[in-house]
Amino acid sequence: MLTQTTTRVLEPKDLEAALAVLDREPVANAFVTSRVHVAGLDPWRLGGEMWGWYEDGMLTSLCYAGANLVPLCATPRAVRAFADRARRSGRRCSSVVGPAEATAQLWRLLEPSWGPAREVRAHQPLMVSDRLPADVTPDPYVRRVRKDEMETILPACVAMFTEEVGVSPLAGDGGLLYQARVAELVGAGRSFARLDQDGKVVFKAEIGAATPQACQIQGVWVAPEYRGRGLAAPGMAAVLRYALADVAPVASLYVNDFNTAARATYRKVGFHEVGEFMSVLF
Repeated sequence: MLTQTTTRVLEPKDLEAALAVLDREPVANAFVTSRVHVAGLDPWRLGGEMWGWYEDGMLTSLCYAGANLVPLCATPRAVRAFADRARRSGRRCSSVVGPAEATAQLWRLLEPSWGPAREVRAHQPLMVSDRLPADVTPDPYVRRVRKDEMETILPACVAMFTEEVGVSPLAGDGGLLYQARVAELVGAGRSFARLDQDGKVVFKAEIGAATPQACQIQGVWVAPEYRGRGLAAPGMAAVLRYALADVAPVASLYVNDFNTAARATYRKVGFHEVGEFMSVLF
């Protein structure tokens, strides 16, 4: 029996089928699922195209192609098709990121034409928690960032991004898109911080993606001069409390395998590993 396969750019009418695929892995897909819930599949609103892979007329795999290239529930055959389309389109993304197995295959196929990458982070544990830790008290001074505190939180966000990614988010367009994203999270009540007595950020984190099934914590950062004082675990416990109470029943994050201090902090707060991500940075 012949198996008919095809890949195409999804349209708004494909929303229900796309969400059915995304919901198969609600934690791993939270970042893209969150965007789809808000923007649908219209490329202009979504900030990129959603590619679909069909087998026997059924949508089985996805790939988000925007600022990031993200394979989602992608089988090996689907990854090959997505790689072919990506090569034809040319690289427009700043990273390839997603579940490690599919992302590794996708990068192997793309590297000859897209490489070299600036950095490859092949092992990034995906961690989750659905409850507060019994032995870490949430920091009572960690709170939601107010809309009038953009000038306070933005320098901390820029410092975190630059330290984590290795380039400034203010490059290129002068930071307009990055500032808009920070403002979006602040406006949604998903940006959290602790300030010192001088009004400077000493700890911060965001809930960057949110769906009814899961949310994703990102941008965890402690000001350099405050590191080593035990602020990270209580701060994370506070953000986790907000996440589980107000956003979703499961909170997730992914972290570089070489960041042993962060991984220890997340384990202390009750996060455990359920998978692995991979990031290719350009």
